[in-house]
Amino acid sequence: MTARILAVDDIAANLRLIEAKLVSEYYEVMLASSGPEALQTAFTQLPDIILLDVMMPGMDGYEVCRALKADPRTQHIPVVMVTALTDSTERVRGLEAGADDFLTKPVDNATLFARLRALLRVKQVQDAWRLRAETAQNLGVEGLSGLDVPISGAAALLLTADAREALTVTEALAQDGVSVASVSSAEECWRQVTERSFDLVLLSLSEEGAEELRIASRLRAHAGTRDVPLLLLAETTQKQQVLRGFDLGANDHCFRPVDSNELRARARNQIRRKRFQERLKTELDRSLELAVTDPLTGLRNRRYVRRHLDALLRSEEAAVLLLDIDRFKSINDTHGHGVGDVALKEVAGRLKSQVRVADVVARWGGEEFLIVLPNARAPFALMAAERLREVVSADPVVAANIVLPVTISIGVATGVAGTLADALIEQADRALYRAKAEGRNCVRVAEPVTG
Repeated sequence: MTARILAVDDIAANLRLIEAKLVSEYYEVMLASSGPEALQTAFTQLPDIILLDVMMPGMDGYEVCRALKADPRTQHIPVVMVTALTDSTERVRGLEAGADDFLTKPVDNATLFARLRALLRVKQVQDAWRLRAETAQNLGVEGLSGLDVPISGAAALLLTADAREALTVTEALAQDGVSVASVSSAEECWRQVTERSFDLVLLSLSEEGAEELRIASRLRAHAGTRDVPLLLLAETTQKQQVLRGFDLGANDHCFRPVDSNELRARARNQIRRKRFQERLKTELDRSLELAVTDPLTGLRNRRYVRRHLDALLRSEEAAVLLLDIDRFKSINDTHGHGVGDVALKEVAGRLKSQVRVADVVARWGGEEFLIVLPNARAPFALMAAERLREVVSADPVVAANIVLPVTISIGVATGVAGTLADALIEQADRALYRAKAEGRNCVRVAEPVTG
């Protein structure tokens, strides 16, 4: 998982060290040696994550972090503060300024990369929703929300066998209006989280931590709980279990003995991010329903997907799948447009059921569909296209007691950041023409578009 990371430190040797660590893991690194330089770089380059030194002359890390979180351009970028300070009050101060985590110097490589991976996973999902909301805003539909969302009334679920810990957590989070339901077994935790809606799940690691980590993995694998923030409570000696938890999808952690103020700050950050994401989803669904939705299929329309692709290609690579229902005209001519409409809606549903949350499926026009796959290269795009072709052709469409075998032809094109959307779509169209000319019900891939 690669990303663009801004490292900020006023000591040149520290910058060189962190740069070497990040480059060795194939991250793209930007450097800043002061608070003002960090803000200028962040505002203009928009990195994926910021590693921010706390103790800097003039403008310290706390002030920089507050400035980043106050600006709409950068408020969604995760910030990890790096410091030699170990006092819990300093961590709380940073978390309240908007930091997502703290790392103590000298920075441990395993911890650093585990935290980066965890934060990047969350940011990628939120970026996908923000990009869709930005597309809607560009269409004049509705503005974007900020991260300043209330947490009062939130519900948390705590898995712990320690009654005293349950009381500490419950009393701490109650100060922010967060109610806590406490369970003592993994199975009861799973039952509760699948039956009720929670804004945060806290998993208190036992000595081995195996049961709690299995629950973390299970929550991330289940569609209904995939986006619920997970916070681990652990002993300072359980570093390996915590790192494993991050790899399994945990969002944050708090070491025992639990500092109430630190726990509250971490819980607030996680709940705010979840509620911000939910608000984006709700606003997007409401505002786009009429403006950018195809009324027949319920998919995004041509206007939306064209602008979405254009915005996407400004900063990352993408793949385009252009699909056409084979011999669709004969369906309309033989059975009427009502039957043809049923076939269009059925194919649209099958396509939408097989794509990732970040992918966009649109009706391009007539019997053509266009799918945009962010951050996808040719092998992945080809695999996705073949899966879609097989799903559509697997079962006939039934309309008005008429059984219609339906197949699709697909043209695939991939382009790097900076590629023109029209050029990418044109390449996909040429590949689609080849697919139809070479027998239909097949996939053809165009040469990659490089600019």
